[in-house]
Amino acid sequence: MQLESNYIPLHAKFKKDMGHLIKPIDYKPLLDTKQTEQGIKLIKDFFQQNLSTELRLRRVTAPLFVLQGLGINDDLNGVERAVSFPIKDLGDARAEVVHSLAKWKRLTLAEYNIEPGYGIYTDMNAIRADEELDNLHSLYVDQWDWEAVITREERSVAYLKSVVERIYAAIRRTEYLTCETYPQLQPFLPEKIHFIHSEDLLKRYPDMTAKEREDAICKEFGAVFIIGIGGKLANGEKHDGRAPDYDDWSTMGENGQRGLNGDILIWYPVLGRSFELSSMGIRVDEQSLLLQLQTEHMEERRQLFFHQKLLRGELPLSIGGGIGQSRLCMVLLHKGHIGEIQASIWPDEMRQECRRLGMQLI
Repeated sequence: MQLESNYIPLHAKFKKDMGHLIKPIDYKPLLDTKQTEQGIKLIKDFFQQNLSTELRLRRVTAPLFVLQGLGINDDLNGVERAVSFPIKDLGDARAEVVHSLAKWKRLTLAEYNIEPGYGIYTDMNAIRADEELDNLHSLYVDQWDWEAVITREERSVAYLKSVVERIYAAIRRTEYLTCETYPQLQPFLPEKIHFIHSEDLLKRYPDMTAKEREDAICKEFGAVFIIGIGGKLANGEKHDGRAPDYDDWSTMGENGQRGLNGDILIWYPVLGRSFELSSMGIRVDEQSLLLQLQTEHMEERRQLFFHQKLLRGELPLSIGGGIGQSRLCMVLLHKGHIGEIQASIWPDEMRQECRRLGMQLI
């Protein structure tokens, strides 16, 4: 989810200039640097254990890079450049630093013979060199990437919603522990997460951009899962981009609406805007893969290693996603900039302005 350059936050106490920096007025961190580091560890340890228990996932070790040309790397919106390098001992064959592990995880489910109802999770670290740097977006991406095997009958919106609710329950339990540990932090996440299809969201706010629609619905409900992201809506535009070869955004779901995927977003009062915590979904089967490749004019991908294995029926049906580690810590510790949570590279002027505003970037 990219921050739009002409976006104006709904809340009047926030302003945005210096490119993509949102400046919360009168911002004051509620935890010092020592408490922040301790809080990061608390959140990461507790949440991943809860996620593992909720979804019956076991931890696996993941790659930082994969070979180029196999179709394994996540292509995101299809325009982001992967960081790549030659491998001397492989005749200068090129490797790519992962964008995410969306397709690698499905290969791993098959390799480990994971049964339906069980899955895997891992610590994913990535470099996204084309990110537009702001309070939420960094060159360095860290997330819990997870994937679970499902049955054909579970390829439904109802099952997708049930998994979303379990993930959200783990997030709220983590918020409770964090606020109990640091009483200066007050919980703000609502008890329930609201579900809405991207087509219904468009009907609800027909004169808004996709980002403005997210802000409006999140401000109203506090926590929202937007279903059906990747395909074109009634206005001829996509709510947001998705690669055609992992999430299933074309299969018919409820009420004749397409899409078995979506995003978990919350309303984040520190920045006065919506805030994406997770992108996830039921993955493509053979039929939806071919349809989505055709829709996006990418039929040539059918010949790649990953896609051939899927089309031959060698990969299990699955559901999966990514949950931002630094993003979750940022939200639960009430920070104004993701650079207060993780070490990355930022423009000098952004560092200086953040310091002036009380946001001490690591």
